[in-house]
Parts: sequence; structure tokens; C-alpha cells
Amino acid sequence: MLRHQYWLTEFISISRIIRGARSQYARAFLYCETDKGDLTYFLLHQLEVIRRAIDDLKKYLRRKAAEIHETERLLRKGDDFNFRQRALIAHALRHPNSSYTIEWYRRENDVVYETARQDLLALAKAGVLTKRKVGRAFVFDAPTDLETRLARRRRK
Repeated sequence: MLRHQYWLTEFISISRIIRGARSQYARAFLYCETDKGDLTYFLLHQLEVIRRAIDDLKKYLRRKAAEIHETERLLRKGDDFNFRQRALIAHALRHPNSSYTIEWYRRENDVVYETARQDLLALAKAGVLTKRKVGRAFVFDAPTDLETRLARRRRK
């Protein structure tokens, strides 16, 4: 399928499905051996596996699209967050209790230290992240109630 430029097949995973139903795979293989090498059973089984893998990919893509839509909904109302800050908020929504440092943010966004520092301090001032000091460095944490905080900001 990849050779014929069905590029989406690059993202389907059949190994998990086969591993979950080993006996069906073995049975399809056994039918081929006992029916004079007729591959029909095996091919039908593999087509079913591919169909299930495509269904799984569709579910995954729907879930990710819903996450993106929800993030956009939470950030829609005129917040003055830039695209870097919005990306960090989206990450924090998917990974509650994550911690971020200025250095990590600087490298992740390919910005200078002061830009990273200002972006994170602004998020902390807005109540989106919490700020704490570890040694001489600041660490910014994503609160578990981030979605609630964002919804509160939207209502203001």
C-alpha cells in the first residue's frame, strides 16, 4: 500500500491487533497449510486486521481533533497569549502536573532566554501556570485544575 502511495498506511498499526488475537492469526495460517497452500484464509484475516487498524486510527484522529478543538475553545476568548504560550497550554492540558523550565521552553521554541522567561512569567501572572523556585531557577507547573482556570478566565 505504501508503494502505491497510500501514505496514511504508514500510521496504522497491525501488530497490536495481531498480538491481541494470536489464535485467529494462527488459525488463518493453519487453514492455508491444510488447504493445499490456498492463501485465501490468511489474506481475508489480514484484510480484517487492516480494517480494524484503520478504524483504530480513525478513533485516534477523532480523539486528537477533539482535544485540539477543546484547547482552542478554552483559549478562544481574547487572551493575549502568543502562539508559543498557546502551544504550552495545550501541552499542559494534555499532561497535567507537568513542569516547565525557562531553559526547556527556550530550547523548545528556539527563542532567547529573556523571551522564554517573559512568556512563562506572563502565564504565571495570568494564573495559568504556578511558579516556584528550585535553587536559583524558576520552575513553572501546570496545575491539575488548568481547564477550570481557563474557563474562569473566559468568563471574565
